[in-house]
Amino acid sequence: MQNTLKGWQVDNTVTTDNKDDKILLLESAGSVGLEQIYKEMKEEDTGLRMETIVHVVSLFLRVVMRLILNGYSVNTGLFRAVAQFVGVIDKGQWNPATNSVYVSFTQDKLIREAIAKTEVKILGVKANVMYILEVEDRKTGLKDGTATPGRNFFVRGSHLKVVGNDPAVGVTLTDSAGNVTKLVDDEVSINKPSELTLLLPTGLKDDTYTLTVCTQYSQSAQLLKEPRSVSTTIVVGKPGGGDDDDDRPVIE
Repeated sequence: MQNTLKGWQVDNTVTTDNKDDKILLLESAGSVGLEQIYKEMKEEDTGLRMETIVHVVSLFLRVVMRLILNGYSVNTGLFRAVAQFVGVIDKGQWNPATNSVYVSFTQDKLIREAIAKTEVKILGVKANVMYILEVEDRKTGLKDGTATPGRNFFVRGSHLKVVGNDPAVGVTLTDSAGNVTKLVDDEVSINKPSELTLLLPTGLKDDTYTLTVCTQYSQSAQLLKEPRSVSTTIVVGKPGGGDDDDDRPVIE
């Protein structure tokens, strides 16, 4: 089956001197997790039972993770992954408060070959589009969606300036249990249409969060009557951790 990516032309917020400069913004096909991957594998008609597919995939993930976190550079063909360290070592001691480990992923041969054969369709031009292009943890310099509580977090995109009187306007963090934390005004230290710098609350627990920017900002002098929002996923610490050694998730 031919792989196809679709995208919209939108204004490039980086180059303000060229009004006609455009970038291509991906038209999302949705979000997919392991459950959908299991179903897709089952539909390949391999003859494997769902329990076997789940077991093999889970075991693969555990083994790859274990190898990475024991110092190996792991090449799966799809990606290459290696652990790296962040932070200055003070007095020869590892300090979890100032030092951390992250894993660097780079695309490998299989994905590069698939990219070369992928068709890209430009759907047209979209004006006045609100989007998040990238994020960065200012402490670590990482742009992979990881974040550090109590430190600055940078968000770049378009139409992000947080303005308006609607109660929904603002920046929120929603954890995996649905609990919402709304940043106060002075925690949005830089508030521009193309970039935000956020001071994340110090009390954020290890979890996966949905960061949502909601605003009535418009390029015209008039604010939008109804606020609009855009979201991205960020990760604090080690969400979903545990000591369960069973590599076979429960199938319901």
